[in-house]
Amino acid sequence: MKTVAVMDYGMGNLHSVAKALEKVAEGAKVIVTSKAEEILAADRAVLPGVGAMRDCMAEMKRLGLDQLAKEFAQSKPLLGVCVGMQAMFEFSEENAGVECLGMLPGKVLAFDKSMTDPDSGERLKVPHMGWNRVHFAMEKHPMWQGIDDGAHFYFVHSYYVEPADPELIAGFSTYPHAFTAAVAKDNVFAVQFHPEKSQSAGLQLYANFLNWDGNN
Repeated sequence: MKTVAVMDYGMGNLHSVAKALEKVAEGAKVIVTSKAEEILAADRAVLPGVGAMRDCMAEMKRLGLDQLAKEFAQSKPLLGVCVGMQAMFEFSEENAGVECLGMLPGKVLAFDKSMTDPDSGERLKVPHMGWNRVHFAMEKHPMWQGIDDGAHFYFVHSYYVEPADPELIAGFSTYPHAFTAAVAKDNVFAVQFHPEKSQSAGLQLYANFLNWDGNN
């Protein structure tokens, strides 16, 4: 039986992620855990995240999940979600600057609070919250199987990632300019949106993850 571990450091929407995975599990076992032995024994893992980056990184380090995530991704599929995706990069502007995991080259930037809608001229709200289309930059990546290019996913975020290498970008969205919505490298795939809140497209992404063996 396949096992997927949802990494528990007290800062994510852990149980909604787990329940969404269970819906598409087809016999796979889903566990929510912070125990190193359980995570390392799993076939794949999810690094979720909600909240302030400083607090997220502090808890990951306290529990040793920062090094564990890096070790896990060396040999098995790892999915980052929302702040879990942002944490995979080197540095975040949030909380006056936070050093992150450094698994992927790049940084996390704040949306400009003076952004305006190019059509109406109205001020855009930060955080960016709601449904947005996601367009593929890696059309043939297994994680996009069964999902339409331009499918809607649900976002809630005030920060976005800027990869140092554009080839890491697996998908993008706009608010009002293009920003990175998904990244992929080797055994790592990560998304800014919340699959567990994204109805059928989100469930398909989780189903794809349970069947993905890593790499492209």
